[in-house]
Amino acid sequence: KPKMTMQGFEKLFIENYQSILEYQDIFVRIKTRIGIINITGFNLKLNDMTSDDVMIEGDIDSIDFEKIG
Repeated sequence: KPKMTMQGFEKLFIENYQSILEYQDIFVRIKTRIGIINITGFNLKLNDMTSDDVMIEGDIDSIDFEKIG
């Protein structure tokens, strides 16, 4: 299952994701086994990315979830 760790409103670490569906500097959409995570903000960047984990850095405004099933 995915695990998210947030440091303030500047960093969001997501473990066990499946794929990046959409990536812009104001919007990131990430698919996991249990749903989709939508992150909105400004100057968003994908850092420290592996096949399982990703760090999103920038000015994060909101995080939204779309549950699958």
